[in-house]
Amino acid sequence: MNPSVKFLLVLIISIEIACKASLVTNLIVIIFCLFYLLIKKISLKDLILLIFVPLIGAFVVFATLYWFSSTPDHYSAWVLSSRIYVYVLSIACVAHTTTSEELARSLEQNLHLPSKFSYGVLAALNIIPHMKMSVKQIRTAAMMRDVYLNFWSPMLYFKAILAAISSAENLAQGMESHGYVEGAKRSVIVQIPISKKDWLIFGLLLLLFNLCLFFL
Repeated sequence: MNPSVKFLLVLIISIEIACKASLVTNLIVIIFCLFYLLIKKISLKDLILLIFVPLIGAFVVFATLYWFSSTPDHYSAWVLSSRIYVYVLSIACVAHTTTSEELARSLEQNLHLPSKFSYGVLAALNIIPHMKMSVKQIRTAAMMRDVYLNFWSPMLYFKAILAAISSAENLAQGMESHGYVEGAKRSVIVQIPISKKDWLIFGLLLLLFNLCLFFL
């Protein structure tokens, strides 16, 4: 499916599930997402993280509504805790099958978001590895002066912010040197079209979801 269509599908499902409580629908969505991720050959490590990391939040929600509430509600506890898995797994289905570049380009072309938004997102994502390297260099330079900067050290974050400002300025100059002008019409190198098949799958999945949500 087109990245924008997948994004809209997950967004609509998330909003509808937040508005209507249906434990059966939540479980169906969770099973479908797990099955989809397995088909797309997600790694075992990532699958385990997707299952066990949200368990903390789901357990807290369940315990709050069932054990620590003056009026325990078993059904609501299960519904709200299962929603956490619905949100996490549905987003994982989009993230696992769509790169950040594809999503940014699709949002610009198909949903007509400003080009500065898509380019800004891509720039921020691509600069993360450079920032990690800068932090390592800052810590290494400090250790050579017999100064150890822990991850909670204010000095480390101050130097990292200075490095980020410098990188942002270099990035802006690089974009301008390559002809980027904010608000100007730009040509498209990589086309990401929306086909009739995308809308057909979108409508079918949304129809099946709503049938489960309102009739189960």
